[in-house]
This record gives sequence, structure tokens and C-alpha cells, in this order.
Amino acid sequence: MSGELVLVTGGSGFLGAHCILALLKAGYRVRTTVRSAKREADVLAMLKAGGAEPDDRLSFAVADLMSDAGWPDAVAGCDYVLHVASPFPPGVPKREDELIIPAREGALRVLRAARDAGVRRVVLTSSFAAIGYGEMPPDGRPFTEENWTDPTANVSAYVKSKTLAERAAWEFVAAEGGGLELAVVNPVGIFGPVLGSDHSTSTEFVQRMMNGAMPGLPRLSFGVVDARDAADLHVRAMTNPAAKGERFLAVAGDFMTVRAIARTVKTRLGPAAARVSTREIPDWLVRAVGLFNAEAAQLVTELGKVKNATNAKAVRMLGWEPRSREDALAATGESLVRLGLVKTPK
Repeated sequence: MSGELVLVTGGSGFLGAHCILALLKAGYRVRTTVRSAKREADVLAMLKAGGAEPDDRLSFAVADLMSDAGWPDAVAGCDYVLHVASPFPPGVPKREDELIIPAREGALRVLRAARDAGVRRVVLTSSFAAIGYGEMPPDGRPFTEENWTDPTANVSAYVKSKTLAERAAWEFVAAEGGGLELAVVNPVGIFGPVLGSDHSTSTEFVQRMMNGAMPGLPRLSFGVVDARDAADLHVRAMTNPAAKGERFLAVAGDFMTVRAIARTVKTRLGPAAARVSTREIPDWLVRAVGLFNAEAAQLVTELGKVKNATNAKAVRMLGWEPRSREDALAATGESLVRLGLVKTPK
């Protein structure tokens, strides 16, 4: 890599910070975007929590997904771009365009700037959301990279935003990309070591469990991947010639039910997870709550669905070897305890 320069968008985010850590460890120079220079200290604190002292190999650029300003300077001189930044609010937006427009227009803004700057390849962080909300694969087979979500179906604003943003990215590179290459990583729920108080929606899920804020569990299932492994897959997709024009599911093993996740956290964390409930609540109750609560309403269409996805393509093509689901969940809980982000059971 000989000190090649990589731009990571959204370095103050959970996955963005782990991508920076992976790149620094591999010997790259990194530039990362933040929406405000005030966030630079937060990024440095997260990297320190992850065991890195970035010195002069890390630099910052101020840029926002909703503005052209700053992007030419951000990509100048970069060999690669990891476009990780994307809106993912814990709540439900009042209008779906609050998510869709920044995701789609932001991706196009980054791709356009990367093309104009002569960047070799962009790796876009998409999501399982862009794969697993269309027609279910036949015969109970897992979702693969061949599947696409149907954005016209009854899906959440987040699911729609990730699907439309990824579609737009592929269309742009095909029509206007010039020599720019694109690869896409589609992670499931991202867990693993939390690096600060500002973490992800997935890790917040474990935090709520451990704080006793989830006395009952909905009948849902989803995939698990450790942020360190998701970051590793981004780096592999960035440099491997075979990854050009490909998308890769980032998932560690089979999907887990929410109850199985709770049981894993309870078993692996012991006394620190004393507040974790393993009691499922009936579907009718979730539907009833969904009449008054927008977050619960988003869950209703997924209740009881048995989905799965496979990482076979990433393993076969890129030699990716993720750690286990259980280790990813345990690392989440352990880091929350270490950082004092969960209540100590009495």
C-alpha cells in the first residue's frame, strides 16, 4: 500500500471509525470527513479507544452530504474512497425524504467528486436493507447479493433510502463513471466494540437490553456482524481486483432471533447482563403498540419472518473470515460495560 491515501466519509460514525482503525493498521494514510471541525476531537478519542495513535497519517476535511462544498478538497490526491457516511436515525423521520435525499444525493456527490479527482475505486457502504426486503428466495434459501429490495413495497424510509442510494450509485458509475471503479458492502446489523458514547443503532439495541429497557422482545430475526470484520471487508473490497463491480454481504453466520441475541448477551456477560430479558411478547401486542408508536410500527411487517443471508461470496472471492456472531455480541456488551454506558446491576 506504500502509504496510499484513503478517504473515509463519516469518520465520526461507528463503522467509519472502525474503517479508519483498519486502514491505519494496514499502513494507509487516511483522510476523513466530518460535518463540523468540532467533531475532530470525537474521532481522535474513538480511535484512541480502539488502540490507535494516528499521528500525521490522519487528516480531516469538513464536508456535508447535502452540499457540494468541501468534497473536491476531501478527495484530492486520494487513491481510494470508502463512502461510509449515511443517515441512520434511531427514530422515525417525519418525511421519508429526510433520509432518502441525503443518502442518494450524498452518494452521487461523493462519486462525482471521486471521478473528477481520478480516484481508483470507491467502496460504498450499502446495507442488507437493499437486499432483503423484496421477494423471499424460494425453498427457504438465504438472501444473496443477487437479491434486491423492492423500494415500492411497504418498507421503512431507511430501507428505501439504502436501496435507492445503492441503485443510483451503480447507475452513475455505469453511465458517467469514466474510469472509476465501484464495489459495495452490504452489512447486516453491525455490532462489536463500542468506541464512545456515540455509537450505532445496533449496539444501542444491546445497550437497551442491558439497561433493562426491553422487558419484552419482539419475534424478529436479523443478521449480526462485528464492526471490525465489516471494516476488514471494506478494505478487501477496496484493493482486490476481483471486487470491481461487485457487492458483498457482510454477515457472520445465520441470522439470530432477538431472543437468541438476548440469551447470548446474558450468557456471555454474566452478572453485567442481569437486566436482560429473554421473554418474547406476542405479535398482537407489538401491532397494538404500533398503532401509537412509529418505531414499533416499522417492526410489524417483519414479525415472525424467518430470513437468512450468506457470506459465501465474500469468503470465496475475498478470503474474508469474520468472527462469530456470539463473539461480536459479547464484544459489544463488554465495551459498553468498560465505557460505563450500561447501568451496573445492584
